[in-house]
Amino acid sequence: MSNTIGKLFSFTSFGESHGKGIGGIIDGCPPGISIDEIYIQSELDRRKPGQSKIATPRKEDDKVEFLSGIFEGKSTGTPIAFIIWNQNQHSADYEHLKEIYRPSHADFTYQQKYGLRDYRGGGRSSARETAARVVAGAVAKLVLRQLGIYITAFTSQVGPIAMTETIFNTDLSLIESNIVRCPQMDVAERMIDYISTLKKDGDSTGGIVSCIIQGVPVGWGEPIFDKLQARLAAAMLSINATHGFDYGRGFEGVALKGSEMNDAFVNNNGNVGTKTNNSGGIQGGISNGEAIYFRVLFKPVATISIKQDTIDMRANEVELQARGRHDPCVLPRAVPIVEAMAALTMVDLYLCGK
Repeated sequence: MSNTIGKLFSFTSFGESHGKGIGGIIDGCPPGISIDEIYIQSELDRRKPGQSKIATPRKEDDKVEFLSGIFEGKSTGTPIAFIIWNQNQHSADYEHLKEIYRPSHADFTYQQKYGLRDYRGGGRSSARETAARVVAGAVAKLVLRQLGIYITAFTSQVGPIAMTETIFNTDLSLIESNIVRCPQMDVAERMIDYISTLKKDGDSTGGIVSCIIQGVPVGWGEPIFDKLQARLAAAMLSINATHGFDYGRGFEGVALKGSEMNDAFVNNNGNVGTKTNNSGGIQGGISNGEAIYFRVLFKPVATISIKQDTIDMRANEVELQARGRHDPCVLPRAVPIVEAMAALTMVDLYLCGK
């Protein structure tokens, strides 16, 4: 089982949803980086459960404890190890799932591949594992900050409710002003109402997280198998419940003509720039100096309290009504995860010579 991402700036995560804790090891972090633990904790707080009425009611403080690799507030260049202790497991809630395959979960595939599975909240396949990613991503953000590179993600669609503003005319300072993390306030209110209704009904929904990376110079990424967009896509699609990735104008670009899609080059005060940015800041797999932007599609949460037909491990047909504490929509808590995976990807590209 692969649990590591990155070549020179690598991150390995460990732990299960209902084990003693989750954590990770960051290897390859340059020495001398100021490690702001208050900032890292604030990033983790954006992902933690129980933070709003539209999130899972599971209560976890999610306090990160660093074990190595930091001295007097700076990275030493040695592996940075950390742990987040689990405090609010209700493993008994999952006892009824011990021999049942939940629809659209990893239960069946894990059982077939490994011959066993942790049925307590999905074990290693649980999205709780992503808390460790947020910590590692926050460290990566601190590295990027020294390079003048900033990553911002937000909820742009929940179910059928989508923002009408584009990523470039949106006030990104409003992202944290509401519990769904959508910077268009009127749309955010509709999203919250929609999620609240589904939660009451025991159902769920998906949506889209949009992300913009600003400050990346020309030349990051490779032209063949290590294309910048390919590295970002691989990182994003490793997040639980993701079902799609596009960048620039993405899939909507198929409806455009070449004359509408092409980004004309212009002289920008002596520097080469583009008149438009339909390419999303990437051309030929390499950054072109414009803002990089992409979208990540998340499916509806698979665990719902509505009764569903399924089978057990002996292929008997059974009816399942799931219990436990689950998000009706992962989008608000997925925002910092998307940022974290983007940061891990960009730092690794930087250290690999871009």
